[in-house]
Amino acid sequence: MKSLIVITGASSGFGAEMARIFNTDQHPLLLLGRNTDKIAALNLTGEVMIKHADVTNQAELQEAIGAAEKVYGPTDLLINNAGVMLLGNVWKQSSTEWQTMLDTNVMGVLNGMQLVLPQMTEREHGTIINVSSIAGFKAFQNHAAYVASKFGVHGLTETIRQEVAAKNVRIMLVAPGAAETNLLTHVTDDHALTEYEAWKQTMGGITLNPKHVAETVKFMYEMPQAVNIREVDIAATRQDS
Repeated sequence: MKSLIVITGASSGFGAEMARIFNTDQHPLLLLGRNTDKIAALNLTGEVMIKHADVTNQAELQEAIGAAEKVYGPTDLLINNAGVMLLGNVWKQSSTEWQTMLDTNVMGVLNGMQLVLPQMTEREHGTIINVSSIAGFKAFQNHAAYVASKFGVHGLTETIRQEVAAKNVRIMLVAPGAAETNLLTHVTDDHALTEYEAWKQTMGGITLNPKHVAETVKFMYEMPQAVNIREVDIAATRQDS
């Protein structure tokens, strides 16, 4: 029997494509998100458990992961994919939007990692892949708080990788560029959205297909446990920044 894979933010975008690709490969899956109807609508078959979980609520996350592990055994791969991108200039953006991004993008990742790392280090086997962004190592206008959160993901990923390397546990990071996801649907700053769309047009109007991020994640995971692909930066060829 194949090992359990847990994916947060599985209802759309990268998470949905990852769910599809690992489901095709017949891995038991725990798919987490705040919109379970959208996850169910993926119509996946086989050993798939769908649970409501807000990654900022560690107790809810723990309950969901515990339920899946009782059925499928220990989590062998956790993909911390849930994320929020709210564009805006700091001098006029609501501080509640900053907090939402920091809570989801940073605390959410830490919450998941803390729950699965003890059994991974004990077994000396397991992988965590954190989904960050190119905005985790370079700046973009209208993205200040988002950039801060994703720089945080880069930093915590490398720190924890060092801490568990001796236990044969892999901590990996994938940093996509602009992609065809629904991240922009929650942006409240119209000017920032207009600028983003203009930038997108410089790339021909089409950004990165999320399925290629899913394919990359699968490739990273399927390397032998003794091999850690620490970081992959992936973007549309036409993305110049």
